[in-house]
Amino acid sequence: MPGFRFRCFAALFAACVLGQSAHAQATRLDDSTSPRAQVGADFRQAQMLDPNTISLPFGHIEYRLATAPYVGKQARIYYVIPLAIAGLRSPAGMQLQWRSSGLFQGGMGRPGDRVLVWSGVVRAPWITESFDLQLRIDRRELQIGQGGSLRFESYFEIETQP
Repeated sequence: MPGFRFRCFAALFAACVLGQSAHAQATRLDDSTSPRAQVGADFRQAQMLDPNTISLPFGHIEYRLATAPYVGKQARIYYVIPLAIAGLRSPAGMQLQWRSSGLFQGGMGRPGDRVLVWSGVVRAPWITESFDLQLRIDRRELQIGQGGSLRFESYFEIETQP
């Protein structure tokens, strides 16, 4: 039955096209007005949790996110930890934990993770949020030369909902 096959193909094609458009596209949020977006480790504050694990507090990091294009829209905001981190051999060697001081959810992740931290209707052209950051590092996974450091820049992505 050519008609039946055509209808099946048309239904499959429509499902694929509609399925692709139903997925929200992530956009990196501008945080260039944040006081300190790049995070650098000061190993003088490190504590040994066991022979291989270092706990390193980063303290209070403030983010100022430009959300003006999304005001009035239903959205999700994700905290993105970059996969490649200078001074670290493997993503498994580091875990980042954060506590939020405002609207966003606290959580944890490893390099390469994208973690949902907020969902709702964007109400203002700016969202200001602060995280208290803490690292746990497997010192066997560190590859820092003399005078080197462990630095990375996490960022936020937004997805709007239809």
